[in-house]
Amino acid sequence: MKKAYITVDGIHVPIEGEKNLLEVIRKANIELPTFCYHSEISVYGACRMCMVDIEGRGLQPSCSTSAADGMVVKTNTKEIRNLRKMIVELMLAHHDQNCTTCPKSGECRLQEIAQQLGVSKVRFKQIHDFAPLDDSSDAIVRDPSKCVLCGDCVRVCNEIQSVGVLDFAQRGFSSTVVASFDKPFGTVECVNCGQCIKVCPVGALSPKSQIDGVWEAIHDPKKKVVVQIAPAVRVSLGEYFGYKPGAATSGQIITALRMLGFDQIYDTAFAADLTVLQEGDEFLERYLKGQNLPQFTSCCPAWVKFAEQYYPDMLPNLSTCKSPQQMFGSLCKDQLTKILDIEREDLVVVSIMPCTAKKYEAKRPEFFEGDNPDVDFVLTTKELSLMIKEQGIEFEKLEPGSYDMPFGFKTGAGVIFGNSGGVSEAVLRYAAAKLNHGKMLDVRELRGPESTRVAEISIGDVSLRLGIVSGLANARRLIDKVRSGEENFDLIEVMACCGGCINGGGQPTSSDQEHLSKRAKGLQDQDKMLQFHSSQENPYLQELMREDLTEEKAHELLHTFYQNRKRITLDDIMIRRPEQEAELSIKICLGTSCFLRGAQTLYSQLTDYITQNGLDEVTEISASFCNELCQKGPVVTINGKILEHCTFERAVQELKKVKSFAH
Repeated sequence: MKKAYITVDGIHVPIEGEKNLLEVIRKANIELPTFCYHSEISVYGACRMCMVDIEGRGLQPSCSTSAADGMVVKTNTKEIRNLRKMIVELMLAHHDQNCTTCPKSGECRLQEIAQQLGVSKVRFKQIHDFAPLDDSSDAIVRDPSKCVLCGDCVRVCNEIQSVGVLDFAQRGFSSTVVASFDKPFGTVECVNCGQCIKVCPVGALSPKSQIDGVWEAIHDPKKKVVVQIAPAVRVSLGEYFGYKPGAATSGQIITALRMLGFDQIYDTAFAADLTVLQEGDEFLERYLKGQNLPQFTSCCPAWVKFAEQYYPDMLPNLSTCKSPQQMFGSLCKDQLTKILDIEREDLVVVSIMPCTAKKYEAKRPEFFEGDNPDVDFVLTTKELSLMIKEQGIEFEKLEPGSYDMPFGFKTGAGVIFGNSGGVSEAVLRYAAAKLNHGKMLDVRELRGPESTRVAEISIGDVSLRLGIVSGLANARRLIDKVRSGEENFDLIEVMACCGGCINGGGQPTSSDQEHLSKRAKGLQDQDKMLQFHSSQENPYLQELMREDLTEEKAHELLHTFYQNRKRITLDDIMIRRPEQEAELSIKICLGTSCFLRGAQTLYSQLTDYITQNGLDEVTEISASFCNELCQKGPVVTINGKILEHCTFERAVQELKKVKSFAH
């Protein structure tokens, strides 16, 4: 079959199944500027920066145009160049230009394209009435003054994570991106995964920095400051200093952290080994009893919040194990305070994580003892790179250092936690050893780039069916199949970020889709090089469990609980407010569980009934997004009285008791 070609700026380029003209053009080593194009989410075509001149068709956006055999394309005519410069100038006129203090400075796509196009002045008047900074979230800061309305955050939140917490509001010149019901970001159903940060081309979304708090703790002579490093960080931090993705820089990271002033440097993979033992035992107990299966992993805080908000009926299926971060914090404050003979408040635990949701997780009230958290500060990979640069450390010239013991020792099972499938593989290595008389099982079939994978594993006469899923939209589809009985599993691993922690919201961003597989390979290579590959082989962990970690104490320190969580945490949403004082107050829960049980239909029936009976002027109607009575929906509250399993007839019966019906 004859191969199809296009001609791009005089160069013949083959068409080989690319989904649009833009991707074919990039094969000619021409990087067209874009703000709104990401191959993993839908084509939006809002920025118009990728316009090209197609012979016979004129100017067309290359991201939403299919390549066809014989096309002749020009990417940089005078008209296109002037158009691109005008678009950038209009963006800058509607943009806070305090670039030196922007968290995205040096990595900003707007900065980069403005420089690429030679934009040296802005011909349009700048707008100064910017919406205020929103730092209500524990994990993410939203700065509307930096937004370029590319829609990337809206699409990734809706399409990849199926949360949909962001959307456009207003029209034309007044267009803006807002959180649900224009509420503060920290009060809505955001799961803090940070994938919106990764796709944002500017500084409109950024991790909430805790750098200043960490410096303050380091400089306080009363404090002992210890730090844990997550597996995914060691194969990505080097990218900020010129290393290739996947390059292991653990030794340099340790040396840099000592130079920054940390007292002890530990490995989160030690706590991951501990998680494997706890979660593995929990899984085996459930499997043998046939209770609460499938067991879902609980290492990812974004997934846990997602489950609490949207799948409260599945919460008994989540492992009760804390995440490795929180296990480490709890264990550290229990053990080191005794060893160092200091008060809990004088021991500061810092985490270096690839994940923005870990910032939120550390603030959850169940991970506090009184007013003191198990983990005091969480820094992303990016934040650590900034601290290293702030101190003037030449990272690439550092000699490697070594972790402190005992919490610096790990097995390969703890290291592979950083990529999708790693938790399942680690747990199965442990389970296989227990069920198969000490023989470790080769379960490499759990690995792979696919966002949803199914594996059937045999251990002796035991057959297990596992699901591995990353990306919350994929998780939603899989869980719905489990709910309906279409699929059955024994163990399901869920990670909020596609590919796992290696693609966390606090990691370096890249347009190269291969960077994730390179980071995953970096972790797998480390697993191969370590002397132990199963968590139960960790000698320091064996000693800890033998001498100090009784079953009762382990449950107290290392396990937690989950509960149905409100999706909107501020006041209820007012749908109808009468001009005069309300005699009748109706509140309807429109949370997911109530919605699925008919709350929307009930809302429509009640509003029609109110209008038909002439009660509009005295009736206040509001919506909540959780009464935390998910198994008892629909839930309607009429003048303070809660009606569970409410029907239209039951609501009308209660309405007729109100004084207004007598008039």
